[in-house]
Amino acid sequence: MRGDIVLSAYFLSLSIIFGNSMTEDEIEKYRQKTKAMFYHGYDSYLQYAYPYDELKPLSCSGHDTWGSYSLTLIDALDTLLILGNASEFRRVSKLLSETLNFDMDINVSVFETNIRVVGGLLSAHLLAQRAGVKVEEGWPCHGPLLRLAVDAAERLLPAFNTPTGMPYGTVNLRYGVPPSETSITCTAGCGTFIIEFGTISALTGDKRFINAAFGALEGLWKSRSKLGLVGNHIDVLSGKWTAQDAGIGAGVDSYFEYLLKGGILFGLPKLVDMFKEFYGKVEQYLKISDWYVWAHMEKGQVTMPIFQSLDAYWPGLQTLWGDIGPASRTLQKYHSVWRHFGFIPEFYQIASGEPYSGRAGYPLRPELIESAMYLYRATKDPYFLEVGRDMLHSIESSARTPCGYATIKDVKTHEKEDRMESFFLAETTKYLYLLFDEHNFIHQRNESEHHQTTSSLSLSCTTGSAGYVFNTEAHPIDVGAVHCCPSSRLTHVPEELKFRHLFNVRTKEPLKENSDTDAKTFTGAYTCKARPFHKKLSVLGAFFEGSKEFSGDLDEQIIDP
Repeated sequence: MRGDIVLSAYFLSLSIIFGNSMTEDEIEKYRQKTKAMFYHGYDSYLQYAYPYDELKPLSCSGHDTWGSYSLTLIDALDTLLILGNASEFRRVSKLLSETLNFDMDINVSVFETNIRVVGGLLSAHLLAQRAGVKVEEGWPCHGPLLRLAVDAAERLLPAFNTPTGMPYGTVNLRYGVPPSETSITCTAGCGTFIIEFGTISALTGDKRFINAAFGALEGLWKSRSKLGLVGNHIDVLSGKWTAQDAGIGAGVDSYFEYLLKGGILFGLPKLVDMFKEFYGKVEQYLKISDWYVWAHMEKGQVTMPIFQSLDAYWPGLQTLWGDIGPASRTLQKYHSVWRHFGFIPEFYQIASGEPYSGRAGYPLRPELIESAMYLYRATKDPYFLEVGRDMLHSIESSARTPCGYATIKDVKTHEKEDRMESFFLAETTKYLYLLFDEHNFIHQRNESEHHQTTSSLSLSCTTGSAGYVFNTEAHPIDVGAVHCCPSSRLTHVPEELKFRHLFNVRTKEPLKENSDTDAKTFTGAYTCKARPFHKKLSVLGAFFEGSKEFSGDLDEQIIDP
């Protein structure tokens, strides 16, 4: 009898988790609805907000937020191509290449500028040929959008001139780190550069960028606690933690994400080992009944039993790691919050089931749909399509305005706020569309593009053939393209820009231009087995298989691509 009860409970849980299969017509309907959602936001931005950074959808106007460089246009560019609009992609690419100028006396977030601007420009550069852009001789090692990305990244480099290698949070695009800038930076603000900076180094041969990103990752790695955890904020001058709450959400999230994705993109076992170490500690100290909470990094005691909306990226990362079962169960917890309120609040009190006071808003974040997309790709289970359907319905019903889509100020009342963050068009609508578009080129493999082959390109240059890795702003980076360019090929950086940055050094030692270390590649422990994702709620299909091959000193495994 007890066995029958347990079996019944098991099938009941499956009936809650798994939904009914959607027909192809239903999936197509939601794909078209998502496309219409994107264009309502995009067209409204062009009509009411351009050239400002972001749209104000209640007042039908625009405002500058993270800079003053038409941020939404940069952020939405690759989404246009993913939705199939190559002509608009070409128009905007040309517009940006002719008008974008970063030589401005403004202070900007190093983190946000990197993931949104540098990441967006790099992604668009690597997608240019697919969109029918007439690319330069030697592409992808050259191109106007690449030069813009390098220019922007070059202006961020002064932030890394610290004794720890970890960057300041703010730079002035013209003058470097402001004299009054605080030395306190969040963990994600230090550890979210390897994808963008590594791609620049791979395409240009300029190793200063990947060395800077590695230096920051090393600084964080060396600062972890005796429990193997990292806190939320750190002093980049002293390396001392100023906020010792360890979690997977706000202020930490993309650090973990970039360890795994950076390892995948560049074939760096060192980064994968770092992620593996942290993953075990997160599961040990931060996981409670498929929720993830915050704990003291030194003591392991729970400090904040809350779920943050930014936590919802974690099941997607678990899926990349191959931990499908736990990822599915955690996503079901998060989805239950969405279904209760119609949205996910920024902070949710797990015990009381209520939004945290003052943090009850939903700024159109993408993390839940991001994880649903990864899990659907891994399992093909229709439940994850239903997650997307629920999100699409809520946003369309409660966030839509005549001039775009508005931030939800309170998930309980659905009161709106006058802002549409650029990530709504860069991430939320993109992941929704990819969930419902089975045959999108982003999902395909072994589709090598017929690029302009020259003797200057590497023989291993196979753009479009090895898939894509998304940065934390959902900008896809072509894995095959990072192997195209010889290290001797450098994209030009104006000498006056380099010279100007000499006056902004705040470290005892200048940033190293090159660092030659022993190279390692993936073998054994991190090779992929021919194992399709076909079992639902299964841990099979892991991208990396465990072994003891790289169990030694992580500091000895840094490589120079």
